[in-house]
Amino acid sequence: MKDMTFGTILAVFEEIFGRGLFWVMVAIAATVTVTYLYVLVRDRSISWRKFLLAQLSMPLGAIAAVWFVLVMTSSRLSDIGGPVDVILFLGIAAAGAVGIAILVYTAQALLGRRSGSDAR
Repeated sequence: MKDMTFGTILAVFEEIFGRGLFWVMVAIAATVTVTYLYVLVRDRSISWRKFLLAQLSMPLGAIAAVWFVLVMTSSRLSDIGGPVDVILFLGIAAAGAVGIAILVYTAQALLGRRSGSDAR
């Protein structure tokens, strides 16, 4: 792996997660992102109550993301080899935290009651 290209990274992720699971995860992430953008445009503002509840879910998302990667790679935390591995796991945790926050905010906006004059 001399060159770091998009195709190389794609092949590595497909190898780690399996081709089917990887593309299902990409499709789910794209769907949640588009739905989140729809909610923001529809509501024209951020609901700070929903945002707070979404932030409270972030530690769960971070833990779930790290656990998921450890399971998929058949690794343990004791296998961490150095600073690069720690940085990688922090990045995975951050991505999981942000992902679950977006998912929770979007789910609340779609499933919950609308506030203001629409709630009457």
